[in-house]
Amino acid sequence: MRIAYRKNARVVREYRLDIGTVQVFDDYMVSVFDEGATLTMERAYQIIGISEIHFRDKNFGYISWRKNSYAVDPTIYSYLRGMENLKAFAIVSKKKIDMHNFKIEKLFYKNTMEFFIEFDNALAWIKRRLGNKRK
Repeated sequence: MRIAYRKNARVVREYRLDIGTVQVFDDYMVSVFDEGATLTMERAYQIIGISEIHFRDKNFGYISWRKNSYAVDPTIYSYLRGMENLKAFAIVSKKKIDMHNFKIEKLFYKNTMEFFIEFDNALAWIKRRLGNKRK
């Protein structure tokens, strides 16, 4: 699976989980979950573990590319907002239901989170957020 559109984007590592795929880049991660999957806290721990392997001592962004429909346990967001180095969280989808769900998810997350229709716009936003937060 190829996620990145940018010529200079290099996949550091790709993980195939039981609910989908996570690709890690230099300063961000992108997930694409399978149709009908359920993102539970247990499964979120896998993704959090991946972030700790690759971004333990640096800021990063996360893009949830919602090509497929799947369920998210909203309690995950209360844990994610405690991750100080997660500086930008983007959701990418063209589906109206995902836009509606985003409004609900944002209430649980309470940190910097944005919704995008185009992947490239989400990536540009992540890069800007990380550029402003680097030390």
